[in-house]
Amino acid sequence: MKPSVTLRGTSRLDERALYFVSYDGLVNNNSFQKHGLLTYRGHQYAAWYTADRSAVVGRRALGADTWETVPVGHRLRYDDSHNVISMGVCAVDGRLHIVLDAHSDAFFCVRSAAGLLDEPAATAWTPAALGPVRTTLDGLALTPRFTYPQFLTTPEGLLQLSYRDGVSGDGRNALAEYDGTRWRALGEWSASTGRYGTSRARNMYLHGLDYDRHGRLHAFFTWREQDPGVLAAPGGLTNHDTGYVYSDDRGRTWRNDAGTPLGTVGVTSPGVTVDPLGPDHCLMNQESQAVDSAGRPHALISHVPVRLGPRTGDYVTERVRHARVHHLRKDACGRWRKTEIPVPLGSSQRTRLVLDAYDNAYAVLPYGRIAAASRDSGHTDWTLLFDGDGLNAFGEVVVDETRIAADAVLSFLYQERSTGTTPSPLHVVDFALPRRPGPHGAGRR
Repeated sequence: MKPSVTLRGTSRLDERALYFVSYDGLVNNNSFQKHGLLTYRGHQYAAWYTADRSAVVGRRALGADTWETVPVGHRLRYDDSHNVISMGVCAVDGRLHIVLDAHSDAFFCVRSAAGLLDEPAATAWTPAALGPVRTTLDGLALTPRFTYPQFLTTPEGLLQLSYRDGVSGDGRNALAEYDGTRWRALGEWSASTGRYGTSRARNMYLHGLDYDRHGRLHAFFTWREQDPGVLAAPGGLTNHDTGYVYSDDRGRTWRNDAGTPLGTVGVTSPGVTVDPLGPDHCLMNQESQAVDSAGRPHALISHVPVRLGPRTGDYVTERVRHARVHHLRKDACGRWRKTEIPVPLGSSQRTRLVLDAYDNAYAVLPYGRIAAASRDSGHTDWTLLFDGDGLNAFGEVVVDETRIAADAVLSFLYQERSTGTTPSPLHVVDFALPRRPGPHGAGRR
């Protein structure tokens, strides 16, 4: 089955959502949010900041046009697009968890009433059901330098929270886990030490964390160095190399692609790079990843192609003019393959990767454009399927990574382009993807 997208419709979340550009992005539309948009038991949930800076969560039945919204009880503290809202669901007790408004400082969180998401059609959607805003995970403080919350669900239905402890260029990845009763810290698993040129401190920027159907946890990442002397010229970021590691014990210990144990904490450089690239090619951090039905890892990375040589200009300018998205994946023989997607990026921002029920790959590019490649071609026949016409999307979009398995629909949240700090409409658009025939008509689970 070839990849395809069929527009099913667009729904409006907010006529006047908060709008300001920071780090070339919007706080409601940073694509690395996991999850700013999610599907669970026949309902879809979205989280965003309104024009008055209030955090809200909306829900709708799949296929419905209207959303019910409820305030979280928190207002965004300052104009920083990193202070995103992320949501997660614990399958053990049906609670919605929210973490928000943190960039290398304190975080805020909500844990809903038990069972809130188990039977949504029969459950009142109210502030009381969400519960109060807290500054710890039920007493677990984690770190005063908290950034990049990402929720993921283990094969057993436990909820995990990934986050960074530290700052850009000197940060460490860590995990916490909720079993339906309490949160506990699993600890840091990457190191901020190491050496690249003159730099002795770095940060591992995750593309994501994803479990496959066999229970293996996959992670792609890039390194960023603290020392600006690593760059050949000013005006850039010290992002370099794409690495890959995996864990077979729910993130307690990690191995590189060769299967070599890397210990319980302190993953550093040796043996983890699967796509070498120097810091002078405008490599983006925190792009995206997915795992196919055979448990093979895929990632999207974007940078100025090597054929154009090292870049000496401004990072953003060079990316807008020259960067391309590349599809990096492991084939059935265990070899890493890399294909340049022949669609100009035209942006400094990130692209999201999803796989359909047939393991066809879809790249949701900035401005809501969609390109795809078929599994049957070995993911080499990348073609633009939707050019974003009519969306007027600002840049990055937030993809619902969970909905495709539910009903073979690609949903993403986007915000319309505006100017200055003038609020603008926020939408969710839905595209039907190829689905396997069957009694439930669902995609890959």
